[in-house]
Amino acid sequence: MLELQQQQWGKDYFFTSPSEKVIKHYRLAGHQAIKLSLLAGDKLAISSQDKAQNSELIVLNSNGKSAPELLDNRPPVPAVTIKQQLEQTGAAAEQLRGQLANWQIDSSHLEQVLSISGSETANLTALNELNVIIVAAGAKMTVDQQSPVTEIDIKVTYVEPNNDSLPEPLGPIKSELRIPLASAKTYEVQKGEWIQIIDVHGKQCSDFVAFDKQALEQGIEVGLDATATRTVMGLSNPVPGLNSRFLGTDLLSMVEVVQDTVGRHDSFLLACTPKYYDDNGYFGHISCTENFNRVLAPFGIAPRAGWPAINLFFNTAIDDSGAVFMDEPWSRAGDYVLFRADRDLICASSACPDDIDPANGWQPTDIHVRIYGAEQNFPRAIAHRTTSEELPRMTKASGFHNRTSELTKKFIDYAGYWVANEYDGWGANAEYLACRERVAVLDLSALRKFEVVGPDAVAFLQYVLTQNVSRMAIGEIAHSAICLETGGMIDDGTIFRMGEQAYRWICGAEYTGVWMREKAEQKGFKVSIRNATEQLDNLAVQGPKSRELLSEIVWTSDSQPSVEKLKWFHFTIGRLSGPSGIPVMISRTGYTGELGYEVWCHPDDSPAVWDAVWQAGQAYDIAPMGFDALDILRIEAGLSMADHEFTHEITPFEAGTGFSVPLDSKQEDFIGRDALARQAPASRHKLMGMLLEGGDPAAHGDHVYSGRFPVGIVTSATYSPLMGKQLAMVRVAPDFAHIGKRLEVGKLDGQQKRLAGELVKLPFYDPKRGKLLS
Repeated sequence: MLELQQQQWGKDYFFTSPSEKVIKHYRLAGHQAIKLSLLAGDKLAISSQDKAQNSELIVLNSNGKSAPELLDNRPPVPAVTIKQQLEQTGAAAEQLRGQLANWQIDSSHLEQVLSISGSETANLTALNELNVIIVAAGAKMTVDQQSPVTEIDIKVTYVEPNNDSLPEPLGPIKSELRIPLASAKTYEVQKGEWIQIIDVHGKQCSDFVAFDKQALEQGIEVGLDATATRTVMGLSNPVPGLNSRFLGTDLLSMVEVVQDTVGRHDSFLLACTPKYYDDNGYFGHISCTENFNRVLAPFGIAPRAGWPAINLFFNTAIDDSGAVFMDEPWSRAGDYVLFRADRDLICASSACPDDIDPANGWQPTDIHVRIYGAEQNFPRAIAHRTTSEELPRMTKASGFHNRTSELTKKFIDYAGYWVANEYDGWGANAEYLACRERVAVLDLSALRKFEVVGPDAVAFLQYVLTQNVSRMAIGEIAHSAICLETGGMIDDGTIFRMGEQAYRWICGAEYTGVWMREKAEQKGFKVSIRNATEQLDNLAVQGPKSRELLSEIVWTSDSQPSVEKLKWFHFTIGRLSGPSGIPVMISRTGYTGELGYEVWCHPDDSPAVWDAVWQAGQAYDIAPMGFDALDILRIEAGLSMADHEFTHEITPFEAGTGFSVPLDSKQEDFIGRDALARQAPASRHKLMGMLLEGGDPAAHGDHVYSGRFPVGIVTSATYSPLMGKQLAMVRVAPDFAHIGKRLEVGKLDGQQKRLAGELVKLPFYDPKRGKLLS
C-alpha cells in the first residue's frame, strides 16, 4: 500500500518542465578567483559589471598543463593583474596565493593567460574537457586613488541537461540527502552540527520539524515551538544575528538560524493537511502532515491532524484587515537556510506537494539537505539583492569588525553589513553622551562608495544629482539628493571632488550605482562609475575633542590642509603618525550634529587605524558608538534618513534637504528638476521638529493630528538625554506647519490616546550649528 501511494504521488503525477540546458550564474568579487570545470561544448560568458574590470583566465587541460587554445583562439599573454595582486601584501594577495597553490598553479602558468578586457563580453566555448581559473585581480586601491578592483559576471551554459542548481558546498559535507517532491525524510544531527536546507529549483516550500533526541529516548516530545519562539525572540521569525533562535516547547533553543538567502518564511500556519485538500475538493491528495506522520512514526512520535512546522520558503503575510494571504515563494533556485543545532536532534524535512495554489509556484519540486560537521565555522549572514535577478549578497563585515566585535556581540544587519547597535559596558546613552561631550568612534563602512571618473564626469553628475557640482573646488564636499523624474528621492549622499573630472560619491544604497550606470549608458556620457565600497572603510570620529585627537595622529604634507585647518565639508589626504605611515583620507563630515571627522582607509589598514584612534583617544575618555546612539544624535541634529524622512515619493524639499537643490544657481537640467520646479513652495509638506509633553515616546509612522483628522506623520522619534524630552521629526501639511503650533501624536488607534506637543524649527540641538562649524 505504501509503495502504491509513493508511486501515485511521484514525479510523474505532477507537472514538470522538460530538461534543458542549464545556465549557472557566478559573481566573482574583486580580488577573487574561481575554478570551473567544463566539458566540450560548454559555453562560458564573462563580463564586467562596470565595463572596466579586466579578468585573466588560466586554462588547464586534463593533465594540469596550460592550454588556453582549448577555450579561445586569442593569443595568450603574460598575466598582469594577477602578478600585481600577488606582489602586494594584505588579505587579498594572501588569499590568492593560497588558492593558486591549492590548484597547483605555478609561475609558468602565469605566462600564458587569456586576458579579457572589461569593455567586452567574452563568449567562449570549450573545445575539450578543461579546467579554467578566472581571476578578477589587481593592485589594492589607496584612499587617493580611484581604481577599485570590481566584480565580474560569469555565466556557464552546460551542454548536458541538468536542472539542479545546488549552491557550492559551504565546506566539507558530512552527509546529504535529497527529498523528492511530495515526500518527507528524517535525519539525525548532533549538537553543534549545521543543517543546510536548499530549494533546488526555486519556489518550493519545505516544512521543518525537529525534536530533542534525548527527550524522545525518555518518551517525552520536546519539539520546535513557533509560538514560544515569537514570544521570546519578539519577531515573527528568527533572523541571523541577535534574535536568531528557534525555541522548543521547553523555551530553550533548538536551532540557530545562521544564514538565510530568502528572508521570507512562515511559522504561523500548519504544514499542509488532508483537511486543506479535502475542503478544496482534492480528496485524497497527499500532504506534508501525512508524510510527517509516516516518517516520524518509527521514533514513537504521535501523529497529528496538522503539523505545526517551520514552513521554510512559504510566502505568507497578514494584511491590514488581519487576513492571512499567501503567494509564490521568494526563493530562487539554490536558495537556502542554514541552521546550527543547539542540541542533539531528530529532524524531518518535507518537499511540499501543494500544487493547487501558488505555494510551490504551481509546480512541486525537490528539496536538498546537507549536514556539516560541528568542527566547521560559518559566519552569520542575511542575503541582500541589489536587483531581483542577481545572486544573493551575504552580510559582510568591515575591516574594523575584528576590533568592534571584541567590545560587543550586539550587531545588526545594516545595508548588508554587520554594525554594532550598542557596546557592552557603555550602552546607547553613554555612547551618545561621549559624542556630545568628548569623542566617540563609529564604524560607518556600510556606506556605499562610487568612483565617478571620466571626461563627462561633471556633466554626468550635473544630470543625476540635484547639487551643482560644477561649483565645487577640488577637496570640497557637498550634500546632494538623487531624484526620480517625479522629484521623489531614491538616495542622498555626499559628493567629494577628487580632481577636475574625478569625483567620489558616498551614499546609502547599493542600487544607486546600478541606477547611475543605467543613466550614463542611456545618455551616452563618457564616464566610469565603479564601486569602491569594499576597498574603502570609514571610521567616524565625532565629538568636541575629535579635532584634538586626530591632530595628534594624522600627518599631512605641505600641499594638503592639516586636520586643524580643515574646513567643514572639505577633505585632506594624509598618513597616520608621519610621512611613512598608513595612507588615510580625512573628511570633516558626520551624521551627529557635532564637530566631527571621518577617517577613510583600505580595509587591510582598518585594524591599525582603529588602534591608533582608540589609543590616542584614551586621553579624552573615548567611547565606541553604535547605531542606537547615532540615531539619537542625528534626530537631535534634524538629519534625514532613508525610509524615514525621505522615500521615492518624498521630494528633497519635503524631506528637509531642500538646501541640496539649488534651482536658482544651477541652470543645467537634472533628473527631477521639472517636477520640483512645478511644486509650489506653499503647497509642500514641511519637515519640522515636535517637542512632546510627558514621557511617552512617539514612533516612526505615527500620525500627527489636529482634532480628529491627521495632518502629518512622525518620520523619526527619540528621547533626548541632554534635553530631557521626547522628540519627534514630523512631516506636516503646509496649513499647520508653523512654529509654536500645538498638535498631537496619535497612539493606539490614533484616537484613544494622544501625545500633545509643539512644533519647533529643526534642528533640536545646536540650532545655529555653532558646534558643528567650530
